[in-house]
Amino acid sequence: MNDLDRILGKAVDGYRLTPEEGLELFRCRDLIRLGQAAHAVCLRLHPEPYRTYNIDRNINYTNICAAVCDFCAFYRKSHDADAYVLPREELYRKIEETIALGGDQILLQGGMHPQLKLEWYEELLRDIKARYPQINLHAFSPPEIWHFHKINKLPLREVLARLKAAGLGSLPGGGGEILVDRVRKELTKGKALTQEWLEVCRVWHELGGKGTCTMMFGHIETEAERIEHLTRLRELQDETGGFTAFICWTLQPGHKMAHFPEVGAFEYLRTQAIARLYLDNIPNIQSSWVTQGGKIGQIALFFGANDMGSLMIEENVVASAGTVYYLTLEEIRRAIREAGWEPRQRNVFYELIDTRPPTPPPSPSFALPLAS
Repeated sequence: MNDLDRILGKAVDGYRLTPEEGLELFRCRDLIRLGQAAHAVCLRLHPEPYRTYNIDRNINYTNICAAVCDFCAFYRKSHDADAYVLPREELYRKIEETIALGGDQILLQGGMHPQLKLEWYEELLRDIKARYPQINLHAFSPPEIWHFHKINKLPLREVLARLKAAGLGSLPGGGGEILVDRVRKELTKGKALTQEWLEVCRVWHELGGKGTCTMMFGHIETEAERIEHLTRLRELQDETGGFTAFICWTLQPGHKMAHFPEVGAFEYLRTQAIARLYLDNIPNIQSSWVTQGGKIGQIALFFGANDMGSLMIEENVVASAGTVYYLTLEEIRRAIREAGWEPRQRNVFYELIDTRPPTPPPSPSFALPLAS
């Protein structure tokens, strides 16, 4: 047995890979072998006859941001002509449209506004929960929370406890990019560094909260730094158990980083498969069809993902970089059915919330054999 076979077999059998073994997987260019192993791990963790999706809307309440990120085409400065803070009535209209489509969650994120105080965010959460108590507020990425902590000169735990009391339901894992300070310092200015990002998640989990974690790759990071990122997520999950899912996607170069060669589907599927093999304690992996398109998003279900992510009624940040993929709710369900599973709607905590009896899926139109 060669070393690659040993590492893949170890992961498939449920044993933890070392960082050195994870890096060895990145030396493998055999996409199908990696996919076979990741699919086998996914089937071990998720033998159920369904794959999941959710319905939410990403509402960007402001595009004004004190940070500067080389890759972000969304942010504006306060003096820019197209800078905004979303009027409350427009926000309510967007939430009502989401509810009408069967959504149960709002992904509420924005720039790190230099003037808005914590009381503004508390009032925002309370107003939404008072009007729409059934909606989960999946809100404010860790860099936003760290910004609230700094600008208000309040302890991080107090900031999070106050937001939770006001209605914060779960914490999205945005702004993670690569959790290595060399990378973060080169790509961003004025944004949470690695330990700060992790500390926000740690304190949120200690308060009983749940959330997701992410990785944006395919820019200046090395493969060793991808493993370093995954290791830090895995270590925090060992400590807190607060991550419900992992989502990775490739840099969308757009006009901001057009000098970077675009990372394609091969590297996306390879990295997601390695993440499924390496993150043995994070239960769910979401496909990133929003950045990869519907077909690759569907194929990702055979490369370690057990979830198609969100209908994503609205998305502005990735779209600002020039990547625009849209799927209807029926297209998401059909993608799951065509792959051989029942489509089931879930919430951010991976609890099934659909009430319709599931329709039996057809035989899968394609499949990867399991790793032996």
